Amino acid sequence: MEKTIAAISTGTMSGGGISIIRLSGPEAIDITDKVFKSKKNTKLCNVDSHTVHYGNIVDDNMVIDEVLVTVMKAPNTYTRENVVEIGCHGGILVTRKVLETVLKAGASPAEPGEFTKRAFLNGRIDLSQAEAVIDIINAKNDYALKASVNQLRGNISEKIKDMRNIILDNVAFIESALDDPEHFDIDSNVEKLNKDVDNSVKNIENLLKTCENGRIIRDGIRTVILGKTNAGKSSLLNALTREERAIVTDIEGTTRDILEEQINLSGITLNLIDTAGIRQTDDYVESIGVKKAKEYAKDADLIIFVVDSSRPLDNNDYEIIDLIKDKKVLVLLNKSDMETVVTPDDITSHLECSVMSISAKNETGIDELEEEIKKMFFNGDISSNEEMYITNARHKNLLRESLESLKLVQQGIDNGISEDFLTIDLMESYKKLGLIIGEEIEDDLADRIFSKFCMGK
Repeated sequence: MEKTIAAISTGTMSGGGISIIRLSGPEAIDITDKVFKSKKNTKLCNVDSHTVHYGNIVDDNMVIDEVLVTVMKAPNTYTRENVVEIGCHGGILVTRKVLETVLKAGASPAEPGEFTKRAFLNGRIDLSQAEAVIDIINAKNDYALKASVNQLRGNISEKIKDMRNIILDNVAFIESALDDPEHFDIDSNVEKLNKDVDNSVKNIENLLKTCENGRIIRDGIRTVILGKTNAGKSSLLNALTREERAIVTDIEGTTRDILEEQINLSGITLNLIDTAGIRQTDDYVESIGVKKAKEYAKDADLIIFVVDSSRPLDNNDYEIIDLIKDKKVLVLLNKSDMETVVTPDDITSHLECSVMSISAKNETGIDELEEEIKKMFFNGDISSNEEMYITNARHKNLLRESLESLKLVQQGIDNGISEDFLTIDLMESYKKLGLIIGEEIEDDLADRIFSKFCMGK
């Protein structure tokens, strides 16, 4: 018989009004009955499912806490097992005391993610939906949350299942035709097979196209702020974070190392990296900072190039322009509160990019800057966009592998290869898609995934 597990399921235990201890398993109700004394002397094993009961948790006739107990009976629960949730007061000590009492009564400590793992193993959710649970918990912005909720609802699962069914239907027909050629004409299925494979290839390619935006939705936009010394990079960082995070002085070379901050910008996470001013310098420490700035620029999703518009462009500016020509760039003509000598045309004649005027010191143009960044990545608004995004690197790799197998099938059809050989690559594609939703499972895959979960979930 499956053991009954228990864990603290609330995310924080300090300063909260309540904490929840969750039990799941065949003996969840019986174990709770041993430690719970209802004010009405009611036994939990006799109550209806999905009901709440008031009483005390007691250990050796000593009251540990006054609680509310929610009873949920299988199969209509998160894990499809009997589940009990004990709502107690939210202090660290009392919460641990209640958990210890439950464990003493016969429950076993839950492993990280074990409740969700049981939901997967018991067929309530598939593997991609289980991964969506942890993504919801870790969501850093509104769009990441929405993408995870859509995945939990089964949007990706349904797409994967549809493709797997199409592949399996074709494999089944080929196998039947090979076994019973009198009743199944294998030649008559070639056109259908070709069409189905082409459609599946297009579907996977469309999903893979969403991966970059999916990564940005989930992890944020890697944004590097570049510019020569005293262009106003650190002032911009402070303006965007709405606090004095970087030291700002009139002395050139004040910023020597990398400073990283994360902000939520109109629902999108921006991972900001303020860098040392790029210039030729004999200062050893500053030169290390300049080198780091150039290295970070190579991996950036977005370069914010801050130009001091009160000073003419110089060799340092042109060096930066050469460095970022192949990147997604937003140029800010800073110090618009002063007399300016650099125009947008001076920039766009060298660099294909958007150009804006701002004053980081006076924080003017910052709202427009936020909207421009949003437009550059998501055409202004994705709040109403129901497009499916692939945000999980594991899913991305498996989709690529599935696509490779299907392209081998396309080549095989074009080259007139026997259908029985085509089934090998068809089944490989079928397997890779199955690994996404857990209908195919590799050794220890589930353990690796659920080990990343928090305790109690």
